[in-house]
Amino acid sequence: MDLMGIVAELLTVILTPLMGYIAWLLKQQKKDRDANSKGTMLLLRVQLIEYHEKWTKRGYITRHGLQNFIEMYDAYHALGGNGMVTHLLEEVRELQIET
Repeated sequence: MDLMGIVAELLTVILTPLMGYIAWLLKQQKKDRDANSKGTMLLLRVQLIEYHEKWTKRGYITRHGLQNFIEMYDAYHALGGNGMVTHLLEEVRELQIET
């Protein structure tokens, strides 16, 4: 066997398990990202529900409160949040804005 054949064989032996390990690492990272995204989405939903209750009980919302609610909703929605919170957003947007 010539030198190029030996090098090719050696690379195959080294790269095959290395590529498998890299693929495994990427899958683990995706699992972690998915779990973090899901957790973030759930925390945002809880906070949005609490804010909705707070503002609807008062019967009004501040500009700052509305801006925070909208930004949190946008983040929640971007993470794949469902339509339940969209209904809450619609109700909050109907509130009178006070300072």
